[in-house]
Amino acid sequence: MDQRIDGAGLAVAGWPDEGVTRRRGRRQRGHGDRCADGGFCRFGRAVTATKLAWMAVRLPRATTSVSGRAGSANPTKPDARLRMPLGKALGSGVVSKLAGRFNVWVVNWAQIYDCHSDVDRVPALLAQVERKYDSEAWMELGHRLILEHDLVSPAGIAALPLLVRLASGGREARHLAGEIMERAASHHGSDELLAESADVIAEFGALLDRHLQSRPSDYLVTFRALLAVEEQYHWANVLGDFADDFYDLQCPHCGVEVTIAIGDYGRYSAIRDWNLGDVDRRDLRPRPREELTGVGRWMYEIAVRDEEVALAEGIAHLFGKAECPRCASVFTIADEYEAANCPVLR
Repeated sequence: MDQRIDGAGLAVAGWPDEGVTRRRGRRQRGHGDRCADGGFCRFGRAVTATKLAWMAVRLPRATTSVSGRAGSANPTKPDARLRMPLGKALGSGVVSKLAGRFNVWVVNWAQIYDCHSDVDRVPALLAQVERKYDSEAWMELGHRLILEHDLVSPAGIAALPLLVRLASGGREARHLAGEIMERAASHHGSDELLAESADVIAEFGALLDRHLQSRPSDYLVTFRALLAVEEQYHWANVLGDFADDFYDLQCPHCGVEVTIAIGDYGRYSAIRDWNLGDVDRRDLRPRPREELTGVGRWMYEIAVRDEEVALAEGIAHLFGKAECPRCASVFTIADEYEAANCPVLR
């Protein structure tokens, strides 16, 4: 029998035949989806118990605490201290003390498992990439710190401080630290250590924001990582470049499934027909800049600041309104999509 994760915790029994159930549609990586069998699929996929056996091991406390304060007891939500208010200048009020804290932060790697259930390989790889660039070592680190592109291992959380220290001078470290942060809302058993990494994460956010302003080729990857630092895990995992994006959701009034298209080919709501494609199209209504609020306004203003025109326009449409092709009711796209797909953090 194949048992899967539910909203309460881990299922640790059963042997699966298939470890991934994917949603219909393109470029869709919504959180908290319901699987075909009714189970809860975190990050849009059903994850089997055998692939998560290593996650039943609780990450031990670091030998020397960074903050000296207890972390969150909640297994699915990082400590509230990690959250920075949207719109606040990233890194403001944060004194960079990473170098000193790296010296006193001693991690007991003998009890911290990676995705292969090993305890000794990750520290060896980290030491290797710290000495010199090694593409094969970076690739192996990615496989050991992140499972099935959706979940992070306890070793991934423990590796964050060193990755952030290396991120200012290396693309691989920056990307890997970002991928770990994007999965920080998943079950990893490392909430206490994650909470104690608050200063490290804030420093990482400031680094990402500076990198965005340099107009890099990896802008979208960096933008998603910054969203994760702000604890906007849902948008960090589903946001696309708006060249070819679709969002499937139900009309909140009549319940019909509506396809939202935001891309170079058009920006519309429609009913998707198996044979005819998108029919009965209705133009989307982008939200004006002055009406954007919350995370939508924050995302939009960063994109405008960095002259990312396509991204800014896509965000304005995503947080704008759509008309249901069946009942003609009007609803906010982001609200309905987030309500249907955002993971429940308890």
